Amino acid sequence: MPKLKTNKSVKKRFKITGSGKVKKKKAYLRHLLSHKSSSRKSRLSKGLILKDVEAKHIKKLLPYG
Repeated sequence: MPKLKTNKSVKKRFKITGSGKVKKKKAYLRHLLSHKSSSRKSRLSKGLILKDVEAKHIKKLLPYG
């Protein structure tokens, strides 16, 4: 069988942890940061673990992840 192709856009946005969960960064932390509160920016800077239903679809696009 041929090798499976990894979806490169998914590879850049998501990371699979050691326990097999899927992690991603939150949005809205790239620009226009001056009017956002520091607590909001702190909350956005932390990663997010996806739910199992969403993670199942992401793992299909990362066959060797």
